[in-house]
Amino acid sequence: MTISDPSFIFLGLILPSLFAVTMIAEGVWKLSRQASGWVNIGLGVGVMILTFWVYFGLLPSALSTNL
Repeated sequence: MTISDPSFIFLGLILPSLFAVTMIAEGVWKLSRQASGWVNIGLGVGVMILTFWVYFGLLPSALSTNL
């Protein structure tokens, strides 16, 4: 499986990003209702950063090593 395979991109990047965007949107919605939504926003941003860091930072170097 190559990193440019569409199913790999979908599972490794798109699904976690959609989850993070959903968490951020829920936090914004809670803030608009005068409830505490900062935890949701923080966790969503954290998941988004972690997803991009793993996909673009760690994964290419892990796949390029010849074991």
